Amino acid sequence: MLTSLRALNLGAMAAAVEQTALRAAKEGMSHEAFLLELARIERAAKTARRIERLLRQSELLPQKTFRSIDLNRFDAATRRQIDQLRSAAFLKEAINVVALGRPSAGKSHLACALGHALVEQGYPVLFAPTSTLMQRLLAAKRDLRLPQELAKLDRFECRILDNIGYLQHDRDEMEVLFTLLAERYERKSIVITTNLVCSQWARIFKDPMTTLADIDRLVHHSVVLDLMTLESYRAKNASAQANTSAPVAA
Repeated sequence: MLTSLRALNLGAMAAAVEQTALRAAKEGMSHEAFLLELARIERAAKTARRIERLLRQSELLPQKTFRSIDLNRFDAATRRQIDQLRSAAFLKEAINVVALGRPSAGKSHLACALGHALVEQGYPVLFAPTSTLMQRLLAAKRDLRLPQELAKLDRFECRILDNIGYLQHDRDEMEVLFTLLAERYERKSIVITTNLVCSQWARIFKDPMTTLADIDRLVHHSVVLDLMTLESYRAKNASAQANTSAPVAA
């Protein structure tokens, strides 16, 4: 029996069948209940393996989850938006997410936390700094395999582009980023973090027509998380440390 189960790629069933059979006999389980329990064990094992594989592929920062973020930093409206996003419903409608905030406001942490939540629900996610992704696409373009590279990226239900606007980009970089955004438009979701409001995006793309087209694609179906008023993590920690180390007045 064990050999047959392993041959059918039912390794979790094979590992659990003897112990489950003993429990079934002790508890008087029916044959149907016994089989259902084995099926539940196998399904749980396959789900866990899938999530582990998706997590490896995602390149998400491992510690940046909702368990390590202080949601009370955000106002009530933003917390409601985050709760809705965590349900993953936005993926079904190819809605984009744009997180706007000053440096160290927690944008990347929030985007990663959302990515982890999606992976835990079985969705393929890929996280990358925008500059790293652009270099990957530029290399593919030089090697005449940009369509193939875009097809690989298309397998991910959610693409997270971190820190758009932190660096100036040349025309070739703008073109591959424009191609990626245009290719996913109204088909797959993109999550973007940036320290620039939309009116400042010309600093990224420089070409006004390109800027307008990309803003239109991103904002047309999007949820905007406005974190511009949040104090930076680093500034808050520095202030707290300064207060802790300050001498106590006599």
